[in-house]
Amino acid sequence: MRIDLLTREYPPHVYGGAGVHVAELAAVLRRSIDVRVQCFDGGRAEPGVVGHTVPVELAEANPALATFGVDLEIADAVGRPGDRIAEHDVDGPAELVHSHTWYANLAGRLAALQYGIPHVVTAHSLEPLRPWKAEQLGGGYALSSWAERAAFESADAVIAVSAGMREDILRSYPQIDPARVHVVHNGIDLDGWQRPTDAEDLARADAVVRGLGIDPDRPSVVFVGRITRQKGLPYLLRAAEALPPEVQLVLCAGAPDTPEIAAEVSGLVADLRAKRDGVVWIEQMLPRPDLVAVLASGTVFVCPSVYEPLGIVNLEAMAVGLPVVGTATGGIPEVVDDGVTGVLVPIDQVQDGTGAPVDPEKFVADLGAALVRAVGDPERAAQMGVASRVRVEEHFSWDAVAERTLEVYRSVLPG
Repeated sequence: MRIDLLTREYPPHVYGGAGVHVAELAAVLRRSIDVRVQCFDGGRAEPGVVGHTVPVELAEANPALATFGVDLEIADAVGRPGDRIAEHDVDGPAELVHSHTWYANLAGRLAALQYGIPHVVTAHSLEPLRPWKAEQLGGGYALSSWAERAAFESADAVIAVSAGMREDILRSYPQIDPARVHVVHNGIDLDGWQRPTDAEDLARADAVVRGLGIDPDRPSVVFVGRITRQKGLPYLLRAAEALPPEVQLVLCAGAPDTPEIAAEVSGLVADLRAKRDGVVWIEQMLPRPDLVAVLASGTVFVCPSVYEPLGIVNLEAMAVGLPVVGTATGGIPEVVDDGVTGVLVPIDQVQDGTGAPVDPEKFVADLGAALVRAVGDPERAAQMGVASRVRVEEHFSWDAVAERTLEVYRSVLPG
């Protein structure tokens, strides 16, 4: 059986959770079936991975139209035989396509129509619930929304990364038969995300964090995420004013969606730095060992998102042994066990698709208070961190995710 995973992101070009998901899922699935990856951003040297580039004629087009150009190339590639890499690989074209995010949804839909094969979609986010994308795509937001809708409503199966996401899918696309929407949580590479323990690794981690400007001897609150509306970073920067002066705020935040939100975050960071020290902003994407070192040096991880279908970053932090202070929205409550592995911050959200808090000042105050309580009791935080690692080990391994995904594949394949 050959399955083609269709995705914009794939290593080394990964900037969000969807890219992590596809890379980890592909690695585990390859143990038992033929998996090919069709991705964006040009050629790859990895066997079984084909990278596609925006057609020259669309290089200056709206980003959504440029994306569709890549989708056409991917749809064509799905029908081509590939070289056998493993014993169980097949010589023929794909028998099923599995697309991830709107960037690849159109490719999956076209491939399903062209070759008469099943199309599975994984929902990592939903365009109707991200109206701020219009800031980034302009008129292209209508195109991305159309591509997602066409794919979701016609897909043989839709995978939601959380029960909360499943509810969002059925609310956003009521024409979808609920029986076709399956919950398969995101997973975590337990070996790759764990706290360093031996002397050599500890020394290296200490050097990394100090080199980044972090004082490992001070307590710290750590944020990791793209600078986008859904991640709620502006709310965190306002809430951080409540942190005690000895507490550091470590922001691993880059890849802003728009110049506007980049300017807003830059201004808020400058304002916070004018009031206190210990604000460390790391704008570049860190390699995994360095990010593990940053997380391991922290006291508490914070996820102030106003829209988060699940949140792989929370799993990563928990795997390293940090408690999570996170917004009680989307799939976060399915990851964070309130009072056991972290703290959930309540939020009353407007229903216009933005996820913005009805009362922003209250949300900021509640977030700040939760952070102060969590970081102010390091012993309790450490206990929650131990419980966090146990929770991801028991519920979010990639082996379990792959097996549940295979079950979805089998349910839509003929025979």
